[in-house]
Amino acid sequence: MKNKYRILKIVVTVIILGLLLSFSLKRFSHQQITDNKISVKMSEKTPVYFVDEKDIREIVKKENPSGKVGDLNIPSLEKRINSLPAVDSANVYLNLNGKLNLDIKQRVPVFRLNKDGKDFYVDEKGIEFPISRTYSHPCMLVTGNVQPDEYEKLAELVEKIDKDDFSKKYFIGISKSKESYSLLTSEGNYRVEIGDLDNIDFKVKGFKTFVEKYLVYQDPQKYSMVSVKYQNQIVTTLNPYFKENDSILKAGKMELAKGPSPAAKKTESKPKTAEVKKANSTPAKPKEDTKTKIHTKETKKAEKKPPVKAQSKPKAKVKIE
Repeated sequence: MKNKYRILKIVVTVIILGLLLSFSLKRFSHQQITDNKISVKMSEKTPVYFVDEKDIREIVKKENPSGKVGDLNIPSLEKRINSLPAVDSANVYLNLNGKLNLDIKQRVPVFRLNKDGKDFYVDEKGIEFPISRTYSHPCMLVTGNVQPDEYEKLAELVEKIDKDDFSKKYFIGISKSKESYSLLTSEGNYRVEIGDLDNIDFKVKGFKTFVEKYLVYQDPQKYSMVSVKYQNQIVTTLNPYFKENDSILKAGKMELAKGPSPAAKKTESKPKTAEVKKANSTPAKPKEDTKTKIHTKETKKAEKKPPVKAQSKPKAKVKIE
């Protein structure tokens, strides 16, 4: 019985609301929708001005040329406003007193992307929408061949930078070269290479430690790149156009010059082989001469000695062999 009573109560309530709505529509159907009876509210948290209130009022007039309440097609008007690129959502409804309400939420850009020579905004949902001729929203500039499936991760990175005071102070832009991302800094000419968009908190923390413990005591013009994309290490690249780096770069070149080059090794090895060949070829004749001299001496001695001793020598030669 309780369930039936609840259902009956709901049905009665719906019927009463329907009667009131139909009564109000009949009452105000012939009335004109004047400007003072149109209420436009922008409900986004961050104030943006891509869509102007005047533009919305003009759309209402175009969708309802007669200006009468009874001729207004609310679903069609709502669909038309939602089709605007800079509109995230729109809710259109009439009050019982015949007042038209339009609650509009605009898209808030997280970053501005420059890709293939074209500029457009991207919101937190990773949705692209064109820039406006009348309004420019201040946000992070991103350059490079960024793919649409990377928009959401990139938006998360930008939001983390905006929320952190240290990151917001240092990083003013993001660039992508090939498959590696770099953060552009406000101080010096160096950029911070982060590689992919994974482990961003750890990478930013590593750069922060590097700045606080070392870079604070150095000239920011000293480096052209600081890489934190490797695990548990930071790699720096000196700026070749910074004068104080000349002595360091020269010392590095001299150390490289000390080591023998592979070409030098090859040229040195050739004369050695030639000398060996000469050494082997020249003494060959004297050896033959000495042997012949030795043989001649032995023959002379053999002639002087008696025949018994001469026979014993061949026996000794046989044992040695």
